[in-house]
Amino acid sequence: MLQERFEADKQYQATADEMLEFYRQMLLIRRFEEKAGQLYGLGLIGGFCHLYIGQEAVAIGLQSALDSERDSVITGYRDHGHMLAYGIDPNVIMAELTGRQAGISKGKGGSMHMFSTEHKFYGGHGIVGAQVALGGGLALAHQYTGDGGLCLAYFGDGAANQGQVYETFNMAALWKLPIVFVVENNQYAMGTAVKRSSAETEFYRRGAAFRIPGMDVNGMDVLEVRQAAEIAFAHVRNGNGPVLMECNTYRYRGHSMSDPAKYRTREEVQDYREHKDPIEGLKRHLIEAGTTEDDLKGIDREIRSRIAEAADFAETSPEPDDAELYTDVLVGTY
Repeated sequence: MLQERFEADKQYQATADEMLEFYRQMLLIRRFEEKAGQLYGLGLIGGFCHLYIGQEAVAIGLQSALDSERDSVITGYRDHGHMLAYGIDPNVIMAELTGRQAGISKGKGGSMHMFSTEHKFYGGHGIVGAQVALGGGLALAHQYTGDGGLCLAYFGDGAANQGQVYETFNMAALWKLPIVFVVENNQYAMGTAVKRSSAETEFYRRGAAFRIPGMDVNGMDVLEVRQAAEIAFAHVRNGNGPVLMECNTYRYRGHSMSDPAKYRTREEVQDYREHKDPIEGLKRHLIEAGTTEDDLKGIDREIRSRIAEAADFAETSPEPDDAELYTDVLVGTY
């Protein structure tokens, strides 16, 4: 069983350089999302905007283990962090958030609907749970073409109660599709605690009815997430079919920028920030390995500068031409 193997050794044996890179990438997501929140407050980002602050270890731990030449990623609408974890330019992500022509979806997708076939990143989806079924299709394409790739399909604890998720589980198990289903359990879905909306609150068990092995992972520890990825990806690549991984994590902000998050206490959020923060946790490992506080402060200054550059790029980029209303539109004939 995968869970037993994982329980035997949860700690990924990262080199000092790897840990430093994980730290840099998580901090990039944190600072990017903080800036996005500021721009939203200034009215420069419209519509819905779902920040990834607190969940950085999940995307970095998993996507650092992918083969970017073969594998594909699909996720829901809390997608900025996943794109940054994939190495996509912060300039074009920020430009998309602000609705500019230079954005990765030409300013027409916004926060919730980013897409890059070049990077095998297939969204960014606004319909809760819809990306899971599409992920099954991506996995089928990997299997059909024999390219050796797998699909990493993210969804949240709220989406875990959608019926199409289980239809996809069944098909993926029947056909032994190369897919890793990842529940990012940030405890509250849109605003309802897991225990109030789910009869089975341990989501990694939910694949059992389809004989899909599950893994229970601390999503606030990037090294544990990376170790889980190593085990799950190897299982899938060996032709054994899908894996269901639950990454228990936490979002510090509301569900979206319009959510005051009054359904939880300030003390609860503060406890996560002080005792379970993924960036601070890795920082302790780095200091134990010999990295100095000055080195880490230097990385932070460098990243803040990079994010300021991305914000400036977005704010000074032109909006799409009116003609863009008619481009990239699929028209069917019946």
